Amino acid sequence: MASGNTDTRPLSPHLQVWRWHPTMLSSILHRVSGIGNYLGALALTVWLVMLATGTEGSVAFLFDGPMLWVTRFGLILLTWSVSFHFLNGIRHLVWDAGKGFDPKGSNQRSVLIIVFSFVLPALLWGFALTGGAS
Repeated sequence: MASGNTDTRPLSPHLQVWRWHPTMLSSILHRVSGIGNYLGALALTVWLVMLATGTEGSVAFLFDGPMLWVTRFGLILLTWSVSFHFLNGIRHLVWDAGKGFDPKGSNQRSVLIIVFSFVLPALLWGFALTGGAS
């Protein structure tokens, strides 16, 4: 029994005793972003159906006055959710090929995915809000 292990933490799957690492955060964010993508797609579908049925006035308030900022924040949040889920999905495809399971590399890729999931929407929205290429 002399394994040389000095870690006194109990061997338990409870979150209270686990040390947090980026891969855990990435896993949780992947699930949250999947739910966010579903809700965002549902909201966009309802909005498009309302526009298609000729009820433009009932959705115009989303882009007027103070609601503009709430709508814009929701769209930015949806853009982040899609970006993160897409980038993390690429990592899952790599995992499906049996690659990238080393703990250190997995943690590094998790950090990169989280960082780039904020960079991509920032670039996209910066481009969109400044008038684009015109």
